[in-house]
Amino acid sequence: MGTALSHYLTDPTVTPDYTKGPTFDPLYGFPEGRKERTMVATVEEMDSAKIPLENRDYCAHLLIKHMACRQKVWPLAYKCAHEKHEYLNCEYDDYVLRMKEFERERRLLERAKRKAAKAAREALDEE
Repeated sequence: MGTALSHYLTDPTVTPDYTKGPTFDPLYGFPEGRKERTMVATVEEMDSAKIPLENRDYCAHLLIKHMACRQKVWPLAYKCAHEKHEYLNCEYDDYVLRMKEFERERRLLERAKRKAAKAAREALDEE
């Protein structure tokens, strides 16, 4: 449904704000740790390849490779299908990972809300 619509249909207190970073420890629930994502392409490489700002993400190095291939074999751009496929797969995997992180944040917010409600109920019962 999308994030904006879910604010209106669900409880906004458990819907993460996608414009901000995670509110919980990124390593919470990962006893052996997580693999940290790193940018492969540098800012200078992206500037020299004239990559638009909206495409400067974790897949920018593959986009640079794809754009270089297209420039090399133009007008036979179909020869760069492999590079394009790599780039689009990276974009899809990045999207899936961001959605998983959003869902993880939402579930942790729900869990924190349940724990706070349980603590409040127990505090009332003790009185």
